[in-house]
Order: sequence, then C-alpha cells, then structure tokens
Amino acid sequence: MSSAATVSETSRPPSRHAYSRVCALLSKASLMLAVVLLIAIIVCVQYQVVGRYLFNDTPVWAEGLALQLVLYVTALGVAVGVRDAGHIGLDSLVALLPESMRLKIEILIHALVALFGAIMVSSGWLWTRLKWSDIKPMLGVPVGVDYLALVVAGFLIVLFSVEHIVALLRDEEVVPAWN
Repeated sequence: MSSAATVSETSRPPSRHAYSRVCALLSKASLMLAVVLLIAIIVCVQYQVVGRYLFNDTPVWAEGLALQLVLYVTALGVAVGVRDAGHIGLDSLVALLPESMRLKIEILIHALVALFGAIMVSSGWLWTRLKWSDIKPMLGVPVGVDYLALVVAGFLIVLFSVEHIVALLRDEEVVPAWN
C-alpha cells in the first residue's frame, strides 16, 4: 500500500526527523537533476537532427549521449517515484485487510522494495566493474557507466524505502519532495 493512500485515510503528521529531511533533499536533487538531463537529451536530439538534415553531417556522439542520459533520467525517476509513492501499489488489496495486519503488510512491501534496491546496487556494481574496461565507441566512455545508473537508483531506493518503514513505525507521513 502506498503511503499516499494511507495518509489520506489516517491523516498522519509529516515526518520531520533528520533522516527524512536528508531523503527529501536527495529526492528533490534527483528530480532536479533528472529535469536537467531531460533537457540535455532534447538538446542532443535537436543537435543531431540539425546536423543530419541541415548540414548532412550527423554528429556521432549525440545519439550515444542521449541514450546514456535516458538511463540516468529513468534511474533517478524510479528512485523519486519510490520515495514519493508514485509507484504502482496494491492499495485496494491492503485496504481490505484488518488494521492490525495493514501496517505489517505496508512494512513488508517497503522492505521488499528495499531488497529489490539492494539487489540493483549489488548487480549494478558487479556489471559496472565487469564492463568498466570496455569502451563505448560513440562516446569514448566505459560501458560500465550504463550500469552505474542501477547502482545510483538502487542506493536511493534503499534509502527511501527505509525512510518509509521508519515513518510507518513512527505513524508519520513521508511528504513528497515537490510539496
């Protein structure tokens, strides 16, 4: 069950502890960085189109950079979605449970999301190391940079899931970063 649905039903106070403030700052910074990277993707694609159709000279790096940036925009967006409860949840099923079980299931859901994030960190780091010596021909950067996006997203997902668990145990609300 996402925290947003729980909040509207129980009117929990917002979480004000230091860990939540740090997570809110990381979430807002991730969101702002994702917007900047999205703008960079648009610029890269426009540069590529202008180069191809006006100058008949397609810049080799523009497509590769745009694809690279898409990975990071997606990774940051997923992490922010976990913190701000923008992910798909099973609200309707959890809402049917008795109150005594609801909290336990919500904590379990966030713990499983944290476990998934931890697996992303572990696997992403393994692939980052394995592919670091391979170089992308269009950009001249290591292929491992692709997998580093998994590490970043997974780390943030773990932090944000723990924040949700702490807030649930304190009967508090995790306020979305854009509020």
